[in-house]
Amino acid sequence: MIDLHYWPTPNGHKITLFLEETGVSYRIIPVNIGTGEQFKPDFLKIAPNNRMPAIVDHEPSDGSAPISVFESGAILLYLAEKTGRFGGDTMRARAEVNQWLMWQMGGLGPMLGQNHHFRNYAPEKVPYAINRYLNETNRLYGVLDRRLADRPFVAGDDYTIADMASYPWILPEAQGQDLSEFPNIARWHTAIKARPATERAYAKGKEIQPAPAPMSDEAKKVLFGQTANTGR
Repeated sequence: MIDLHYWPTPNGHKITLFLEETGVSYRIIPVNIGTGEQFKPDFLKIAPNNRMPAIVDHEPSDGSAPISVFESGAILLYLAEKTGRFGGDTMRARAEVNQWLMWQMGGLGPMLGQNHHFRNYAPEKVPYAINRYLNETNRLYGVLDRRLADRPFVAGDDYTIADMASYPWILPEAQGQDLSEFPNIARWHTAIKARPATERAYAKGKEIQPAPAPMSDEAKKVLFGQTANTGR
C-alpha cells in the first residue's frame, strides 16, 4: 500500500497517472494547498519542501521499513524502479526517459508555472513578466512538438514517465497557446487523454475537488507569500 499525499494539480496528477496505469494499491491523503495543509508538521516530515505530492511506500521492494519520497519526478523514478514499468527497458531507453523527465522538471513545469502566476494570479499585471513566460512557454511547446514529430511518445514508441510528467502541464488555454500550431502535441495529448488510466486518474482529482473555486486572497497569501519562516 502506498499513501499518496495529493492535491489535483499538474504535479499531483503525474502520480495518479502512474498508479492508475500500474494498478499499485494506494490511498489518497488530501493536502489542501490553498488552506496551508502542506505546512502541517506531519507532512513536513515526509516533504520538507512543503510541496505535494509525496508518497509513503509501506511495502518497499527491499522489505524494510516504510520509505517516503517527495518531489514528483523523484516519485515517478522510484515507482518506475519499484514496478519495473514505464521507466525504459534498456540503458538507452532509460537515458531517453530520464533526460525528458528532467526537461519537464527543470523547464516545462517551472516556466509554465510562472506563466500561470503572472497571467492569472499576480496582484498586478507586469507586461515584461507576462511576455517573458508566455514566450518561454511557446518555446517549450515548440521543443515538445518537434520531439513528437517522428515518434508517438516523448521517449519513443512506448508510453513512459516522461509522458506522465509532461501531459498534465499542457494546458493551452490557460497558458496563452494555440494547440493548432502544435499538431504533434495535439495528437499526443489526445492519445493520452483517451487512456482509461488517465480518465481514472483525473476522476480521482474531481472527487477531491469537484469544482475548483476562484482563488481567494487568503489562498494566494498561502501559496505565494512563503518565506523561510512560513510554517515555523
